[in-house]
This record gives sequence, structure tokens and C-alpha cells, in this order.
Amino acid sequence: MAPVTPDHSSSMAQKEEAAAAAAPVSQNGEDLENLDDPEKLKELIELPPFEIVKGERLPVNYFKFQFRNVEYSSGRNKTFLCYVIEVQSKGAQVQASRGYLEDEHATAHAEEAFFNTILPTFDPALQYNVTWYVSSSPCAGCADRIIKTLSKTKNLRLLILVGRLFMWEEPEVQMALKKLKEAGCRLRIMKPQDFEYIWQNFVEQEEGESKAFQPWEDIQENFLYYEEKLADILK
Repeated sequence: MAPVTPDHSSSMAQKEEAAAAAAPVSQNGEDLENLDDPEKLKELIELPPFEIVKGERLPVNYFKFQFRNVEYSSGRNKTFLCYVIEVQSKGAQVQASRGYLEDEHATAHAEEAFFNTILPTFDPALQYNVTWYVSSSPCAGCADRIIKTLSKTKNLRLLILVGRLFMWEEPEVQMALKKLKEAGCRLRIMKPQDFEYIWQNFVEQEEGESKAFQPWEDIQENFLYYEEKLADILK
């Protein structure tokens, strides 16, 4: 990937504006021109906005659009959070549950939704190891909520894997990510293998058929790009 030039922010903003103008998007951030299934298209358009959606597997088109680790994220106005919860009891780990949450950025974010709906079910007497696979890194507000939750929930260990860095050039966001690390939250960029794991475990498959994950062309390049940016922020 070419080195970032001083006007990188400006060029990225121009890309976002051009992409937004050129391609119509639904309220869920999908590129409507790339959807071939009329039923899926109807579903996207009719999905009520501003709500937290819970489930075990997310639609293929949502994964391909929302989790793609692009450098600019035009139209991606939702956060998708896939989670794996492991409970530790007497030295043995047993997977307790998995699922996903999605949000609209205009209301409670998926990270907050996890703490509001999933965390209350935890047994204070048990130790929980939680892994999040999130389409983009937390905003400053969500990072603050994560830090406060970890400080008062001593039986929770959290690993966050993200596809993209959200507004990583903003000083407020950079400081929030640093504070996450200081609070003991492990944060890293998703590798191609992590996207494959999501595909296999959190994405809807045709009944009786499991299709192999097909990496997009720049998946490795963009992983390295974001990995470098995160390392610079956290150093």
C-alpha cells in the first residue's frame, strides 16, 4: 500500500463523498445496486430503522458489505458485533453462547446493547472470556462505556477484533483507544482468518450447503494498513 500523504484525510473524504453520491444505499448501509436478490432488497428497505437487532447468524449481504475492511466506509451507518462467550468454571472452559447484535448509529450502539442485554445474564460467581468481532472499532463514547464496565465487572475479560478503525484520525478517538488498552481491553485488527471465522460461524448459509469464504481482493492489504495505524496509535 502506498505511504499516506499529508492530504490523505482530504482524499479519503473525497472518496466517501463520491461513493455516497454514486451509489444509492438503504437505511441499513447496503449498496442497493449490488444486491441481486429482490427479496433481500425488499427486506433491507423495509427493516425498521433505529433498533437493536439480535440473532445467531447475519445475512450474507450484510457481512460482505458491513465487515469489508475498506479504507473508507461510505454508507456503512451500522455497527455489527458478533460475540463469543466462554464461561470458566473450576479451570475448564465451556462455550456458553454466541450471536450477533446490530445497531443504527443514531441510537444505542451495538457495544452498549451487549452490556445492556447480554451482560446482565452473567453469573457473578463465574469468570467470562468474551470475544467481539466488530465491523468497526468503538467510538469514543462506547470506549468510555467499555472502560467503565470492565472496571466494575471483575469477572469479565474482553478481546475486541475490528474490521476497520472508526474515525482513527480524530484525537478524541485515538485517546479513547489508548485508554481501552490501559484498562486491560485487548484490541486488534481482524486478519483474513478472522473474517473467515465470522463467515463460518455467524453468517447465514444455504440449507444443506456451506459455501467457502471468498476473500475480497484487498483484504490482506487493508488488514496491514489498519494494523499499522492501530500500532501507531497505541504505541
